Amino acid sequence: MEPSRERLPIPDQQQPSATALDAREQSPAFQPRQPLRPPQGAPNVVVVLIDDMGFGAPSAFGGPCNMPTADRLADGGLRYNRFHVTAICSPTRQSLLTGRNHHSVGMGVTTEMSSAAPGYCGIRPQSAATIGQILQGNGYNTAAFGKWHQTPARDVSAAGPFDRWPTGEGFDKFYGFLCAEMNHWYPVLFDGTNPVEPGRKPEDGYHLSEDMVDNAIDWVRDQTALKPDNPFFVYMPFGATHAPYHVPKEYREKYRGAFDHGWDRQREITLQRQKELGVVPQDAELAPWAEGVPHWDELSEAEKRSAASLMELYAGFAEHTDDQVGRFVDALDEMGELDNTLFVYILGDNGASAEGGLGGTLNEHRFASGIPDSAELINQHDEALGDATTHAHYPVGWALAMNTPFQWTKQVASHFGGTRDGMIVHWPSGIQESGGLREQFHHVIDVLPTALEAAGLPHPTEVNGIPQQPIEGTSMLYSFNDAQAPDQHRVQYFEMVGNRGIYQDGWMAVTRHGTPWEMVQDGRRRSFDDDEWELYDTNVDWTQAHDISDQHPEKLRELQQLFLVEAAKHDVFPLDDRMTERENPREAGRLDLMGDRSSVTFHGNAKRLTEETAPNVKNRSHTLTAQVEVPEGGAEGVLVAQGGRFGGWSLYLHEGRPAYAYNEMGIKVDTVRAAEPLAAGAHEVRLRFDYDGGGVGKGGTATLHVDGVESGSVRVDQTIPYYFAFDETFDVGCDRASPVTDDYAPVDNAFTGRLKQVRVDLDDDQWSDAEAQEAFRTAHE
Repeated sequence: MEPSRERLPIPDQQQPSATALDAREQSPAFQPRQPLRPPQGAPNVVVVLIDDMGFGAPSAFGGPCNMPTADRLADGGLRYNRFHVTAICSPTRQSLLTGRNHHSVGMGVTTEMSSAAPGYCGIRPQSAATIGQILQGNGYNTAAFGKWHQTPARDVSAAGPFDRWPTGEGFDKFYGFLCAEMNHWYPVLFDGTNPVEPGRKPEDGYHLSEDMVDNAIDWVRDQTALKPDNPFFVYMPFGATHAPYHVPKEYREKYRGAFDHGWDRQREITLQRQKELGVVPQDAELAPWAEGVPHWDELSEAEKRSAASLMELYAGFAEHTDDQVGRFVDALDEMGELDNTLFVYILGDNGASAEGGLGGTLNEHRFASGIPDSAELINQHDEALGDATTHAHYPVGWALAMNTPFQWTKQVASHFGGTRDGMIVHWPSGIQESGGLREQFHHVIDVLPTALEAAGLPHPTEVNGIPQQPIEGTSMLYSFNDAQAPDQHRVQYFEMVGNRGIYQDGWMAVTRHGTPWEMVQDGRRRSFDDDEWELYDTNVDWTQAHDISDQHPEKLRELQQLFLVEAAKHDVFPLDDRMTERENPREAGRLDLMGDRSSVTFHGNAKRLTEETAPNVKNRSHTLTAQVEVPEGGAEGVLVAQGGRFGGWSLYLHEGRPAYAYNEMGIKVDTVRAAEPLAAGAHEVRLRFDYDGGGVGKGGTATLHVDGVESGSVRVDQTIPYYFAFDETFDVGCDRASPVTDDYAPVDNAFTGRLKQVRVDLDDDQWSDAEAQEAFRTAHE
């Protein structure tokens, strides 16, 4: 008898009672319990998600980034050219995995920027089970490889809780990272909930994208060998092509000179290719260029060279990533599983990113703190682009070109440049047409109900005893074998950091509230009431090229009212337009693991603490105190460190001498060292940092003490105001990932003596961003 699948987990099968004393006389004989399986014919499901890629970037949608695997899957399946996402990382992922709008499941913005408001808390409600939990509960083997970015930031430590880690959200296997981005040469990874280090180094050929695909292939091979009757679900969200652009040099070299014609010409080339492919209408126009962004012919020769170099790097990164997807597809084919796999390839979790600023950057963390890089500086590092010494991001002009033919970029939920991405579905056993185009309007919340319908599974009404809120997405299955089927997803709201939009039957009302490359506010607040609304009829103006709000004011008012209805329904209010400022938990009004504690003592080697789980030393005075024992012959290595090569600090022993280094966002490293190495025996190494105050990101003085005696000091001109790094951590006894200072090596820098404890004491002089903005306003009134 087929079990009921509306309530998960499915109850165990009931067995008859014993009827005999002797097992040989039992009648009827007991039968073995059958393993839980999905309905007959349920396909494997694979969802691949590329990070920070615009509609006009991949070759499968007319772009300049050669992606042969995407081309291959599209030629054997379907291209969807009106597929939408949420305009930024975590919200798209939460929507993808739950089938609900991102505010409905608490992810109004990224986990690192969450607040206390229900739509922005960063915590998935148990009433919104993930696709992993649903498929797992119906007998699928499930695994995730790559970027997660949905676990509440304060839960990412050895203390947990682990219920919203991947293995607590329906995945039997997880191998990847939990934060916004990752160093692809020296990643900070987890296998399940256990911190792991890659088995190889970059000089031995290591790269994160290759590593995660190797693990995915191994896992699928095990499943098909051991449980061939159970289908599998693989979720593969790459860290690429999000910054940092880390890619083997030969991939960057493939594109040398390919972008010397510039971003204006690239938009024209891409639009022509898109028309030839048929992924845009023949009358599609290029949407207006963003105000304030220079055209290519307005750049100096140095600026053209640096911009072209960064685009070459990005294109190589995209192709390398797609090649890894190709290895996975080849493995499925070799195992005979490809034809019966519903393969969903989403070419971007948001539009192309403008977070590298107008000129691009060698260090996106530096730009996020308001410090741009010059073209001359970027050109000086041309040969190093893509290696472990750079953390590069291309300029805004390329982001606009990679979103061809649309307006705007990542973060801008009002316009298609931020929300429309190419999507490919490949399923030979379920799709009759090869190389087809589907023009129905769809959204990332539609992936989950599509997978459930393909597998013959109902939407669960209860999971783990928790009644479920309705799945808000619409299955795309109706369109698989009917290119002319009318749209079934007819209304969709959009919102991100105050940028807003509402879609209904081709009409769209939008308002852009902010500029995505202006990461830090200057003390001035823009009222939401002052935002100007635009109106587009995308039935005839596919690219949002012509604002017709003045021609149809009544339609605009109707859609504005609809936005209010949808926003209220899905917990969009209150709107919050802060970006970088919200990375500081105190600013955002959310809890971090340390809370109000002013003193924290670590015993042994505490590793992998994120900003929300580590003591917050930013914008305040503080003291680091380490109790150590030095063996005969001396000791080396890190006592405690936070961040890495692109910004952070470290207290360590170098050539036996205590030292402290503050890395000012990769601009310079300020270091103080004791004059003499530590003798064998017990010692106290203390670092006192006196913050100047007067705002956030100001300077300070670092003074080193050894056994109570001052051993020198160093002036730090500016400190990191908001976030040390998404891809680096706070570590005791070592410095994981990239090193803060060249005084020690990456990875192999653990303290060689005995580290008894490290205490961090925080003063109460911390400046908040609100206080800094008030000081700014006062100074300029």
